[in-house]
Amino acid sequence: MPKHSELLDRIFRALADETRRAIVARLVRGPAAVSRLAQPLAMSLPAVMQHLQVLEAAGLVRSEKTGRVRTCQIEPRALRMAEEWIVGQRTSWEQRLDLLDDLLAQRPSQQSSDRPTGRNPQEESPS
Repeated sequence: MPKHSELLDRIFRALADETRRAIVARLVRGPAAVSRLAQPLAMSLPAVMQHLQVLEAAGLVRSEKTGRVRTCQIEPRALRMAEEWIVGQRTSWEQRLDLLDDLLAQRPSQQSSDRPTGRNPQEESPS
């Protein structure tokens, strides 16, 4: 499990940056050359390359160089791993919220007989 956890840590650290999320979003649509990925970003090509290195180290992206062109593509397995973790968390919270909902739904009927009437029981006279 520690190796799995380390990989998830790297994936989420890589996705914590807005620029890297934009690169991933672009690559989800299909492979692209680094120069193409850099066009909409307000940064130098070397800065884009650094972001790509982080994404590659996390296993989110892979690249290959053909001649002078480096092409990147998404690595779906890493995204699936992050998605599975998120879905597991969501499922756990939904189950907990369902239990809370059930408890809250039962509570009014159980406590309706225990509600104070506004009268002090010591002031009532025995009949």
